[in-house]
Amino acid sequence: MRRQGWAALCAVTTLVLSGCKEREVAGTWSNASGSVALSRDDSLLYVVDADNGILAVVDTARREKVSEVRVGPRPERVAVGPDDTVYVTNRGGRSVSVIRKGDAVEAARVPVGVEPTGMALSPDGSTLYVVNSAMRESAARGSLTAIDTGTLTARWELPLGEEPRGIALLEDGRKAAVSLFRQGDVMTVDLSDANQPQVMRGGTDLLAKANRPSPPGAGGSSSEFDAPVPMNPNQGPRSFRSRGMVDLLSAPDGRRLFAPVLWSREDPLGGPVDGRGPNPGESMYGGGTPCGASAGGGVVAAGLITFDAEDEAPRPVVDDLDECKPPPEEKPDYPTSLVASPLFDTPLQGPAAAVVDPTGAWLFLVNQDSNNVAILPSWRRSGSDLVNETSPVRQLIAVGAGPNGIALTRDGRKAYVYNAFDHTVSTLGSSGNAFGDIREEGERLVIVGDTLSPMAAAGRRLFFSAVDARMTSPSVAVSCASCHLEGREDGHVWGFPDGPRQTPSLAGRMTTATAPFHWSGEFSALGDFMSATVKDRMGGQELDADTVAKLGAFIDAIPAPDNAFHGEPLTASQTRGAALFTQAKCDTCHTGAALTDNRNVDVGTFVLSGVLKDAAVVIKTGLNTPSLLGVGRTAPYLHDGSAPTLKARLMNGRETNLHGTTAGLSDADMDDLVAYLETL
Repeated sequence: MRRQGWAALCAVTTLVLSGCKEREVAGTWSNASGSVALSRDDSLLYVVDADNGILAVVDTARREKVSEVRVGPRPERVAVGPDDTVYVTNRGGRSVSVIRKGDAVEAARVPVGVEPTGMALSPDGSTLYVVNSAMRESAARGSLTAIDTGTLTARWELPLGEEPRGIALLEDGRKAAVSLFRQGDVMTVDLSDANQPQVMRGGTDLLAKANRPSPPGAGGSSSEFDAPVPMNPNQGPRSFRSRGMVDLLSAPDGRRLFAPVLWSREDPLGGPVDGRGPNPGESMYGGGTPCGASAGGGVVAAGLITFDAEDEAPRPVVDDLDECKPPPEEKPDYPTSLVASPLFDTPLQGPAAAVVDPTGAWLFLVNQDSNNVAILPSWRRSGSDLVNETSPVRQLIAVGAGPNGIALTRDGRKAYVYNAFDHTVSTLGSSGNAFGDIREEGERLVIVGDTLSPMAAAGRRLFFSAVDARMTSPSVAVSCASCHLEGREDGHVWGFPDGPRQTPSLAGRMTTATAPFHWSGEFSALGDFMSATVKDRMGGQELDADTVAKLGAFIDAIPAPDNAFHGEPLTASQTRGAALFTQAKCDTCHTGAALTDNRNVDVGTFVLSGVLKDAAVVIKTGLNTPSLLGVGRTAPYLHDGSAPTLKARLMNGRETNLHGTTAGLSDADMDDLVAYLETL
């Protein structure tokens, strides 16, 4: 960039005065994230709306929608190539839509894997990399597909880990970093050989670095972790695991990556077995956030992880989350790993998209559950321009409902945010004063109408709200979606007073018709369950029947995760597995349309020792039979998350016949049974 242009940027863009230095912008930097993107000249804004299955085109000068392109089911993200070709991942259609600039129809629809999400274009635009949440051959693994943008054909598909989501290219496209959504970590892929990509690294040491000194045990997501060390509730060292790593974004110079995440608490939560807080008037999910009480918030908190991208593979640069300060070997030249709100009465929750401005000095973080955008420095954690010392946030700007995408103009003067729940675009701009304060400009532009029923649409706003007083309080600031990510699950095991409890998926499982509710089945009615959860745990209010009905309508409308095997003829292995499902009497409990008899039973999986053990009342009454709908994509398994895979679950305790008549099944039989379970 020419020096004159860079000086202009420094003068007008978000606050950057002292920290703005001339630097080269890497070809892999993106000025957009999530559901929106801009044309190369910033004249057109592209917006994907998942509910309506469209790509909307907005004239940014006139601030009006000029066209609408029908794309595939549930479009998720949008990217624009160097030649202004637009690419859209159709999460519900296993495809990528290709739209040429100025066209009102698709030019092509390219088949990819299951539930495609993140995309990245090589610097020359010749290759589009697409992240697939699952493979057509396996529900347990995702993949990365490379598409030749000239021929619009797939060059290769590389298997990855479980539920990948975001992607960022490194070293001029010679490497890729891919985020794992539920595991909250990053894989590294070597792309230097265009025809033979390789996974360089399957993860990082992020968990250990964030919990220094590493606690002797943690709840976690599988049996590789021991039970937490004994401690009084809400006292002593806490441990946290990153979840919901929806995206990765690169600094303009390519030297750093940033990952918006949720920090979910792992050590035991306080309170009696009934689910209330440890002290009268407290809610269970209040307190216990990283940094302790000084930061406010609850057991799930918004975070931002910095990765040094100059090493062979991205290296996490992360705070010790109990003390919330950099480790001795790191300079304090990166944002705090906890992104706390600077205002006690204004939560910051549910990071869904983010982008770094063209100067590399400021980061815009879009928060879906608190309906706001946070602006924070990307290279420091303190300064007189920040609101207070407990938060790195310079500004917190209110936008519409459910924001899930942001795009910055290439001169840094404007930002566009898509508010998915009210289907509007917010325009953010600078006031032009010495501090460059950013604010929402003009009225929000309505893109399209709702397709959900009025009840379900209202329920969605409640479900994803960390600001509605009916659902939570500022001191807790969590939403239902803080644990039930995307209405599904976070892969997390919570240390509740009645025992370890993994978050169950709510998506496509006919949940409201499967009373009683909770792992221990203690709530016979949906209203009782919701009021107890919202009031006693989340710090909200007693819910009236109308509010419960709205939440229930949305939960029933949450689409099931795409299953590659649905609609396909069963393979020989799956056919044998279907017969074994009946032979082993799995269908005795997992029966009916929801694949559950809604009864409590003891299948030999109670946790009887350690700090996190099942309460006596739960052992007496048993655990409620979970639905098996979509089970192939809900690892880990069991109420305590102790089985990392379906095969591990079936093999553990096979000889006891407590969880089906399995003692006589061979290892090959178990493989067939797993193959069938993945089709459900």
